Amino acid sequence: MTNNEISQVLGIVLGVMVFILFVLLAIFIFLKLKSGNSSKRTNDDMIISDSSKKGKKENLKTPTVNNMYTKKSIMDFMEFDKIEDNMIVQKKGRRFLMVVECQGINYDLMSQPEKIAVEEGFQQFLNTLRHPIQIYIQTRTINLGKSIDGYKSKVKLVEDKYNQMLLRYNQMRASETYNQNDLDREFYELTKQKNLLEYGKDLINNTEKMSLNKNILNKNYYIIVPYFPEESEDSHYDYEEIKNMAFSELYTKSQSIIRTLTASSITGKILSSEELVELLYVAYNRDESETFGIEKAIRAGYDELYSTAPDVYEKKIKALDEIVNQKAIELANETIDKVKSRPQQIAEERENSMEELISKMAQMVLDQNREYIGGDVAQKAIEEIQKEEKGEKTDEKVKEKATRGRKRKTV
Repeated sequence: MTNNEISQVLGIVLGVMVFILFVLLAIFIFLKLKSGNSSKRTNDDMIISDSSKKGKKENLKTPTVNNMYTKKSIMDFMEFDKIEDNMIVQKKGRRFLMVVECQGINYDLMSQPEKIAVEEGFQQFLNTLRHPIQIYIQTRTINLGKSIDGYKSKVKLVEDKYNQMLLRYNQMRASETYNQNDLDREFYELTKQKNLLEYGKDLINNTEKMSLNKNILNKNYYIIVPYFPEESEDSHYDYEEIKNMAFSELYTKSQSIIRTLTASSITGKILSSEELVELLYVAYNRDESETFGIEKAIRAGYDELYSTAPDVYEKKIKALDEIVNQKAIELANETIDKVKSRPQQIAEERENSMEELISKMAQMVLDQNREYIGGDVAQKAIEEIQKEEKGEKTDEKVKEKATRGRKRKTV
């Protein structure tokens, strides 16, 4: 190849490389602009989401002039949408739940063949499962209020009957037209009714005392069966059709579970909508359910939530005020005790030095009345008093030394 041909080939290669370089540069600029637009959209979405969250928070807790807060339905905060046709609806109709309540058996009190039968029945139940389930155990405090009310109504009937029988027996005795056998028979029936009334009252009293003990617990066992509308082949159904299909599918599965559990001597039933409401109420309100039953909660309007939590600094100020009040009361009590103890201390000091004061006062009286009793007599009396003082002081010193010696020996 000649030099001209080589230069032509090199020129062509150089032109191709320059073209490729321009193409890559254009692609780089395009990608850069595209990434910038996407980041901008992301920031805009974040701003919109933040503003929407902020708007939700403001809707949740909007202070007014009187420092009151808006009311919001509690259903907005629950993990389920509603309860309908004995089913719990979740995720806006994308999931349905049906609950089967099972009655437990006392496995420990069974004989060995019965235990084996129960285990085989439960194994059969597990082998027949073709869909997921969830086993839920709920511990509840036994509420004896309904039982006590039922007892009281029945005892009231027994008491009314006893009063009628007592009135008839008194009329029979007053009329004097019945013989002794009739009166004895009526008195026997009256005594039976009286004993029944006393037994009913004792039963109510014992049940009321038992209801005061909050350690009486009961465990309830549930099997939760789910259904997802995505399981159906065609998803072009409205909500009513999906709900009917879900109920039919869940009812069939639940009845199958109940039948297979009978092999283990376990009975079950499908919870109704009212029972599902009570189940969820106890699950979400562990403490309140012991005090307020589901009926009282519904009457009190517990289906609505109020955002009334105080600010943390308000709580702190309130706690500090309580501490200040308590410390002030303690300081006042201590000061009162000190003021009261001062006169007491003075009185004790005078009581301890009372004999010394008496002797000094007696010497003063003798000295002032020398003219009347005579100087020699007064002087001798004063000296006698002083000797007695010195003797008492000596005796006290001896007693103190003896006491110290005893203490040292004891040590």
